[in-house]
Amino acid sequence: MVTAVREQLLGKEPTKDDILKQITDEGIEFVNLQFTDVMGMVKSVTVPAKIFDHIVEGGQWIDGSSIAGFTRIAESDMYLLPDLSTFQILPWERDDYTTARVICWVHNPNGDPFPGDPRGVLMRQLEKLAALGYAYMVGPELEFFLFEKNGDEIAPLPHDRGGYFDFSTDLASTIRKDMVHHLDLMGIEVEASHHEVAVGQHEIDFEYGPAIPTADRALTFKYVLKAIAQKHGLHATFMPKPQEGINGSGMHVHQSLRSLEDGKNAFVDADDPYGLSKVAKHFIAGQLAHARGLCGVIAPLVNSYRRLVPGFEAPVYVAWARTNRSALIRVPAIRGGHTAATRIELRCPDPSCNPYLAFAAMLAAGMDGIQNETALPEPVEENLYHFTDDDLKRRNVPTLPATLGEAVAAMEADPVVREALGDHVFERLVEAQLAEWGEFRRHVSSWERERYLEVY
Repeated sequence: MVTAVREQLLGKEPTKDDILKQITDEGIEFVNLQFTDVMGMVKSVTVPAKIFDHIVEGGQWIDGSSIAGFTRIAESDMYLLPDLSTFQILPWERDDYTTARVICWVHNPNGDPFPGDPRGVLMRQLEKLAALGYAYMVGPELEFFLFEKNGDEIAPLPHDRGGYFDFSTDLASTIRKDMVHHLDLMGIEVEASHHEVAVGQHEIDFEYGPAIPTADRALTFKYVLKAIAQKHGLHATFMPKPQEGINGSGMHVHQSLRSLEDGKNAFVDADDPYGLSKVAKHFIAGQLAHARGLCGVIAPLVNSYRRLVPGFEAPVYVAWARTNRSALIRVPAIRGGHTAATRIELRCPDPSCNPYLAFAAMLAAGMDGIQNETALPEPVEENLYHFTDDDLKRRNVPTLPATLGEAVAAMEADPVVREALGDHVFERLVEAQLAEWGEFRRHVSSWERERYLEVY
């Protein structure tokens, strides 16, 4: 991609000299070179800061055969190249051994981008979108739970008994402020923080922005919160449904397209009843058409489908609306006529997903709707949780997969999702998920023993 377009998608990258000066001025001793595996786990190799200039020039060799979803032993050599725009000091690792982190691109030995690099997967989709004249803007809302710890053991109950926006019963208000403080030190601009609906559940919302920097922030967000929770003797989890009988944790994703020509929001049409342009409507239609196929990427765990059930504010019906929070996609209200903030919200992703792959697949589905001018069905403003099966059939409202096995089958049947991820990532993601699904199917739970052991 040409430098001008790259800067529009990623922002201006500092020079090597800028970073080396910061290393000297801040007394940085170590640098963590970070990337993710296919499942979204952050991987890191630590190097002395004094050799970082050589790594900027020549990269850091790694053995990819030990990374989930990367390569076989015979194809293991690859190297990391730092994206200097992501260089940040880890605020909890200052003074004794001041350490910074930098997120890296993964390359094959011949210099080509490694097709299994999730960050590179998202970049390929952004390049396709740039050819259409747009940039992809996203804002994920990651919910999480705080659990108490007893030594190395995680307590079975949440940290507090608070509810949505509670104050007097919210034991974590000070802890969230500490989290916000450290996110700010990491260059992540927080917009709001609050207690969520379920006991022990919280949300911290950060800035809306271009897809790759936002995916970087989402991954950084998770390990910053885990580090600060640990500092307070707690455990932060982004598991979609850690407790039965209460709401699970979602990662609602706000989305829009920005014109690369004039910088304007391409989703806006002030004359439309919903304020949406044709581009926005086709984008929504594309995501609805591929919703079932997307689930294996945006809700990737067995546990994800414990969350995606009726009755706990998680969407399970493939429909769109303005104010209806039971719909899969909604159009949030715009404050004060500020139409430039027009966006749509996809509500089924959860925070266990790999954000690079999730955004890549979501974008591909939306682009497919734009390129094929997919017609948008009528909105459904009624509460979908009150619909009977006959109502759903009459209104032509499909449902999301009910299990990971069903989600993987839908993903395998969706060529748009496969093309978005690329054969390498797609095949390894499916392989990992089928292994997890097979292991789960062989497991006999305490619920089954309690229900059947004495009866049959």
